Amino acid sequence: MIPLLLAYTIAALAAPTLMRFLGRKGFLVLALIPAATALWALSHTREVLAGNGPQILINWAPSLGMSLDFRLDVLSWLMTLLVGGIGFFVLAYCTWYFSGHATGLGRFAAIFLAFAGAMLGLVTTDNTVAMYVFWELTTIFSYLLVGHYHERRGARRAALQALIVTTFGGLAMLGGIVVLGEVPGGSYSLTELVANPVLGGDGVSRVLVSVAIAAVLVGAITKSALVPFHFWLPGAMAAPTPVSAYLHAAAMVKAGVYLVARLAPAYAELPVWRWLVLALGGITMIHGGYRALRQHDLKLLLAFGTVSQLGFLILLVGHGDRAVALAGLALIGAHAMFKAALFLTVGAIDASAGTRDLRELSGLGRRLPSATIPGVLAVISMVGLPPAAGFVGKEAALEGLLHSSDPWRYVLLTALTIGSILTFAYGMRFLWGAYSRKHGVEPTPLTPEHWGLFVSPNVLAVAGIIAGLVPAAGEALFISYANTYPEGAVGHLSLWAGFGIPLALTAVIIVVGALLSYRHRQLETWQEGLPKVPDTDTGYRVLMRRLDRVSVAITARTQRGSLPLYLALILLTTVALTTATLIAGGYWPGQLRLWDSPAQAIVTLVIGIGAILAVRSRRRLKAAVLVGITGYGVVSLFALHGAPDLALTQALVETVTLIVFVLVLRRLPPYFSQRWLRGDRWWRILIAVSVAVLVCWLALVAPTMRVADPVSVDFPDETLHFGYGKNIVNVTLVDTRAWDTMGEISVLLAAATGIASLVYLRHRAGRLDRLEDLPARPFARGHEHEPVAGLERPGGPVRPGRGRHWLAGSHSLPPQRRSVILEVTTRLIFHTMLMFSLFLLFSGHNAPGGGFSGGIVAGIALAVRYLAGGRYELGEAAPVHPGILLGSGMSLAATAGIAPMLFGQSILQSFMVGFHLPIFGEVHIVSTLVFDIGVYLVVVGLVLDILRTLGAEVDRQGEASGQVPPEISHDSPRVTHDDVKPPILGVDVGEDQGVRS
Repeated sequence: MIPLLLAYTIAALAAPTLMRFLGRKGFLVLALIPAATALWALSHTREVLAGNGPQILINWAPSLGMSLDFRLDVLSWLMTLLVGGIGFFVLAYCTWYFSGHATGLGRFAAIFLAFAGAMLGLVTTDNTVAMYVFWELTTIFSYLLVGHYHERRGARRAALQALIVTTFGGLAMLGGIVVLGEVPGGSYSLTELVANPVLGGDGVSRVLVSVAIAAVLVGAITKSALVPFHFWLPGAMAAPTPVSAYLHAAAMVKAGVYLVARLAPAYAELPVWRWLVLALGGITMIHGGYRALRQHDLKLLLAFGTVSQLGFLILLVGHGDRAVALAGLALIGAHAMFKAALFLTVGAIDASAGTRDLRELSGLGRRLPSATIPGVLAVISMVGLPPAAGFVGKEAALEGLLHSSDPWRYVLLTALTIGSILTFAYGMRFLWGAYSRKHGVEPTPLTPEHWGLFVSPNVLAVAGIIAGLVPAAGEALFISYANTYPEGAVGHLSLWAGFGIPLALTAVIIVVGALLSYRHRQLETWQEGLPKVPDTDTGYRVLMRRLDRVSVAITARTQRGSLPLYLALILLTTVALTTATLIAGGYWPGQLRLWDSPAQAIVTLVIGIGAILAVRSRRRLKAAVLVGITGYGVVSLFALHGAPDLALTQALVETVTLIVFVLVLRRLPPYFSQRWLRGDRWWRILIAVSVAVLVCWLALVAPTMRVADPVSVDFPDETLHFGYGKNIVNVTLVDTRAWDTMGEISVLLAAATGIASLVYLRHRAGRLDRLEDLPARPFARGHEHEPVAGLERPGGPVRPGRGRHWLAGSHSLPPQRRSVILEVTTRLIFHTMLMFSLFLLFSGHNAPGGGFSGGIVAGIALAVRYLAGGRYELGEAAPVHPGILLGSGMSLAATAGIAPMLFGQSILQSFMVGFHLPIFGEVHIVSTLVFDIGVYLVVVGLVLDILRTLGAEVDRQGEASGQVPPEISHDSPRVTHDDVKPPILGVDVGEDQGVRS
């Protein structure tokens, strides 16, 4: 299962490139992944039926009793077969569904495969937390697929609606999962929860379990679009037809059915279960069928039909009876085949006729047989006519409900019969609307379509008929799952069960359903005459509008636009609550030791002076530099305490932070305010002193609160024994606490994305600023009308003169921004800094350094190149998009974490490889070096992204708007060409002493 999930991940990442080279034929190649999934499931059929299907156990957090388990039993085998089999036919169908000029096919294919992979993980994992992760992944990917046509407002709205509704249910389900895992006797294993049901011993535990089960069912109900959350599913028809086919038949909505079927053997007898599952299932079946009879769009008709059938399936698998569960499992398979076939048929009809409106379609039955055959066969299965698989499942459901011990069986039987009548009626309405010759409507003109568009629906429709012809095979496959239910007699699947009440009910279904279909015009008139009753879709829209209004009102009252006010409120709240807690608990500082050496006192004094001067400074740049003094003072304290690795990292981070401050502050006024401090300065002083006292208090009190030995006591031995390194800090980052580091580099990715989104006004993936893109500009002439060095004649490219420039892009800067000393220094130290960064990367496992420190050094080297030569010099120094470095680094780190799993080890577990080199002798390489290289690339990518956004892009925007260069003071005279001296030794010097370099 793990290799399959990795295959989906790799295929999703490679899909855009593959589609770019192969075009639509790439879908056929990508379809091999779900095909392999289905074949893999079929290859394990014998083992699954014997009860020893494949399973994988991966230790996740053993200390917390958490593990990632993947198992294949009968239920997950069926769902895996549907995910892979239906996915194969739908992806192959996409080859001819999309036009040759369609855009975004690479993105579509990637998301579709990721969606299928998430669904595969959902139905095979045995860990409830992992299931929730896959659950939410399907929500996200379905949101992207439904909103594929993002330029359409309806698609965006439908995608957002589906996201909000299903995410709400997912969050409720997460709460239920946590409760079921933490109550006495609870577990995070689905197998344990079913084998040993958590029913609660005392009253409190029983209530908690009931609430938890209800919360889990809310997740299933929203996912499977049961009333009152059904409205998102018809709205999702804004998606491309292949998405609709897959979403309705094998993925997303089937997740809720799967979850109910998984937990029903243990919890079907709980009152909260029966009220939610059986009541909402029956209501949804009737409501969906009724709404389907009102639709004129074939896709919407099928969508409301899916709502109805999902209620039917939830009712059957959640009932708790063995015979009914057997029928439910059979209908899950039948529904996947006929529903996928119908949606794909509608897509073929739409492509051939140019419309899906059943009032405009006429005469397609004889003129488009390749679409008529699958439509008719699939409808036969959907409405429950022999010999289709749908008929076998429906008959078994009627028989099972009739002979169950449920006191409400006749009510449920009535609901099932009414729902089946409506299903028959809208099934006949589909056939009439799609294929019949209508009076007064001209035959619909057809556009010839490729034969490949009709292969998938025909194969799936025929498969539904063949499955119905061999009911004994289905019974043999599903009977072991049905026997896990504690109640009821063993059911059977057959084409002929003899005369009896089920057969009579089938006859009633056919007769009444046919009558409703025949009188469809009168039925439509009657439906239109009914008073309009507000539905949940309207309620959702009203609720969202009111939430928007409430949020606007609250924001208007609380968000005054004053950053000092926000910060003051946050700090005062923190001080008040924390101080009250410390006083109430009697937490007071113990014996104090001011310093270990006088040098620490001197450094602390310098830090204090820098802080005081920073708060008194009125110039922004001056304040930033003074704040940097405090940071470098902390570096000195680390060094005095014997922590060179921390000192090195802090120094590098402080340097990059100072550069970022400079880049940002150059776009702001030079002074904080044009006015002197006002009377509120005392309040600011009070807040600052209060926060400082609180932080000192916490720093003195926190160490005295320890009740156990710190984990760091064993770090020196453990890092060497398990992490194979002597540098405790670096080994902790890449091995001992590697999960924390993975989260931190993810935050770096988010930070880089946020910075770019705030600054960029043009497409972020645009070309880098390179020297060949530098536009030609007029001469800048001195008093003697000599050309400035490095500039050629107007109309020609701007190139540096040979041997006259230390940096390739420095000539792109105006004269007043150039510094020959900085250019020479940069030329001399840049490559040395890069080599030093690599040294830190590779030596960091046993000496001060590591991927983070090395990346910061490389980032500082790039920053120096930018400061010395400008944005074009940055493009020459790093001709690569930051996103490539960020993505490559994150992928490399993730791969390094997953790779040990392939060798039976835990995630992010390290191992060492040793070999002998002729010159170097014995060389040992630890696997975490790959993880560290990923961190290195992410850090370099982040710094480069900052330089491109806050540096190069801000420069470009300033040039485009004609603003004064940031280096020139606002009160200084503008430098003109007449103020520029002729070049001296290749260096341009400005006459005006007011110009700052």
